[in-house]
Amino acid sequence: MTFSWPWALLAVLIVPLILVIRAWARRRRRRAAVRVTSIALVRSALPGRTRWTRKIPPALFMAGLVVLAVGAARPQASVPVPQTSATILLALDTSGSMCSTDVDPNRITAAKKAAAEFIESQRGGPRIGLVTFAGTAGLLVPPTDDTDSLIEALDNLTVARGTAIGQAVLSSIDAIAEVDPSVAPTGANPASGGDDYAGAAIVVLTDGANTRGVDPQTAAREAALRRVRVFTIGFGTTDPAPMVCENSQFDGSFGGWGGGFGGRGRFDGGRNIRLIDEPALKQIAQTTGGSYHRAENADQLDSALAALPGSFTVVRQRVDTAAAFAAGGAVLITAALSLSLWWNRPRPPGPLTPPAEPPPAR
Repeated sequence: MTFSWPWALLAVLIVPLILVIRAWARRRRRRAAVRVTSIALVRSALPGRTRWTRKIPPALFMAGLVVLAVGAARPQASVPVPQTSATILLALDTSGSMCSTDVDPNRITAAKKAAAEFIESQRGGPRIGLVTFAGTAGLLVPPTDDTDSLIEALDNLTVARGTAIGQAVLSSIDAIAEVDPSVAPTGANPASGGDDYAGAAIVVLTDGANTRGVDPQTAAREAALRRVRVFTIGFGTTDPAPMVCENSQFDGSFGGWGGGFGGRGRFDGGRNIRLIDEPALKQIAQTTGGSYHRAENADQLDSALAALPGSFTVVRQRVDTAAAFAAGGAVLITAALSLSLWWNRPRPPGPLTPPAEPPPAR
């Protein structure tokens, strides 16, 4: 809890001041005590309460003053708040290894289906944009709340050579900057300061390792400077499997291999194109404040995507709670005064007892 006016907490000092005045007044009353000859008369004048109940109204009154003093300092609490204006950039790997059939019917088809279900689940919520990357990365659909156009774009995805993860992150940053003025585009100096994350996030889904373009860690640092979190998903298994795609899923860069292309372990740039670079994906997430998820089949991919929105569509905001403290203090003070008036109300006199007759004289 933080305070907008911390100096107002000095008002709490009124409580010990009241206690000092009360103690001083009690001492004066003792000095001015009146001597009486009848203890019964004194007892009849006192309220019918036990010793501890007499302390309840003053205690409630003091507590009310403390609560009011805290409220005067304008306390603020950090609470989770759903953010429907968030922006999500979904960066999908469309490299040739996405034709691997270790996931039925192949990785690219399973990824498209999972992405479509994820987009559908966010209907009416945050804006979503699509970036695809193979040898290069490009913005397929700018951030939008048009769910139908996003799903239609997924249906037309094709695979190509190469894997440019770093470039995909930079392209996603630029797409976010187009709709969110608080995020600086790449090449511009981001605004400094602030510990809160931007109301935007990037989700990178890949089944391989970076083979082209910008180093992913360089791109991750650019995202971190802009307080944009990157969540990474490593998709696929390590089991050897043929790579088979339909003709409609090729962009033509594979030389018309049609129906499939060679072998169970092709290489690109000296790396097995189906070997997920998990250390790099984990480092990207750690650098930006995101998280890494592993998915070896379609069900795990669905679960990974479904779990992500809670990480970036719910943000913490500072809420002024002064009104709650003021109401609480008023209730305590009202209760103290009410109890005091009730317990000290005038009591009806009891029946008079006739004086005892004197004994007969002898």
